[in-house]
Amino acid sequence: MNEQPKINFDDSKAALFAEHMVDVLNNASLALMTSIGHRTGLFDALASFPIATSAALAERADLAERYVREWLGVMVTSRVVEFDPHAKTYALPPEHAAFLTTAAKPDNMAVTCQFIGVMASVEEEMVARFRDGAGTHYHDYCRFHEVMAEDSAQLVVSALMDHILPLEPGLIARLQGGIDVLDVGCGAGRAMMKLARAFPASRFTGVDLCEDAFVETQVEAARSNLSNLRFLAQDLSQVTSLGKFDLITAFDAVHDQKDPQGLLDLVHNSLAEGGLFLMQDIGGSRDLQTNIENPFAPLLYSLSLMHCTPVSIGQGGPGLGAMWGIETAQEYLERAGFGQIETHTLPHDPLNAYFLAHL
Repeated sequence: MNEQPKINFDDSKAALFAEHMVDVLNNASLALMTSIGHRTGLFDALASFPIATSAALAERADLAERYVREWLGVMVTSRVVEFDPHAKTYALPPEHAAFLTTAAKPDNMAVTCQFIGVMASVEEEMVARFRDGAGTHYHDYCRFHEVMAEDSAQLVVSALMDHILPLEPGLIARLQGGIDVLDVGCGAGRAMMKLARAFPASRFTGVDLCEDAFVETQVEAARSNLSNLRFLAQDLSQVTSLGKFDLITAFDAVHDQKDPQGLLDLVHNSLAEGGLFLMQDIGGSRDLQTNIENPFAPLLYSLSLMHCTPVSIGQGGPGLGAMWGIETAQEYLERAGFGQIETHTLPHDPLNAYFLAHL
């Protein structure tokens, strides 16, 4: 019999990995508690107090003091909040508040921490999907549309006027003059809402598979008498054209479609002469080796695994996942028939890539 090769066990390497896993457990706990701090308004309340007791903080946030005190235990031991053991007071350093409060947009990382709870809500479902290879559906996810809309609001919607639209010279002037705009996979529709208000001469349409994603924005648009904005619930895999539009956008929407290539073909067929397709998607690489140095890679792969990939599979799609890569996106755009493609990254947004595609 052949002897099995002897495996050398490195005690120091094992000890370092054990320390790493302790950090993993603590940081995972902190991420979930950060989400709770954001949703309950505790970070904003802390930022409004130079120094506060747990009772004063709970009163300011209109929350139960006992739970606030335990939450503060997480924040203090995680070195997020400073604690005076003699006065029993707490303080959120301004350097930390700059990444945790509502005023911190677009840098509020507490918003993104909410995705940890969203992913955890389908853990049982995903364990089963690992075994049967089936997919999931949008309605399986607790608060997904809400969290996605908030995250997109600070990274994409808030940057439309100053950073994203200026990527295409003359686009803002065209919008001011009046053009037809379509957003595919519009989600909550906040991007179209902002543009419809900013450019009353242009006409805006948002399309998404799930009507419940944009229903609140639709109601708000009606109350605001935004006659240049409409939303449609449409399975985009069932049509080959949506009309002719001067500008079509897709914000973090292509990779989890039932038929990503088909969607890009549809976009190409729905562009008017001289039109522009503006696509934002995850700015990772399809090459795992390249992504090792990406500080957001574990989060992005996790979101891809727990949402983007199974949602696509659940629709009968290929399950490209969020990490389909800039390279694949460019290839799909070329295959759809776009002749001129530009890829941009923006300083305020390290997660995403922005594609400008012309006929």
